[in-house]
Amino acid sequence: MFALLQYQMSQYDLLAYQAESEPAGGSAWQVLLVYAVVIGALFYFLMIRPQRNRMRRHKDLVGGLDVGDEVTTIGGIYGTIEHMDDDSAVLQIEGGGRIRVAKQALAGKVGG
Repeated sequence: MFALLQYQMSQYDLLAYQAESEPAGGSAWQVLLVYAVVIGALFYFLMIRPQRNRMRRHKDLVGGLDVGDEVTTIGGIYGTIEHMDDDSAVLQIEGGGRIRVAKQALAGKVGG
């Protein structure tokens, strides 16, 4: 009888030890939340922020263009701005031709 009682006590001790050593149920969610925050921060700093900076620089470039500026388009066409309105620009290209392009298609100034 004493051996049976001692055996049951050792089982209870084992169960108590396991209960103390198991992590709390909330800690798994906390780790998951930390991972989600870290991945979100990496996504922001590696993708969203650089794209916003690129868009801001392009907007400043297009806003600073004026008639007479020599520009290039995203398609590689070089020309001089003859006329600009809100959404487009008319470029004088080599050989006397004129083309109308969207302002967003202007890649930058030539030589500056």
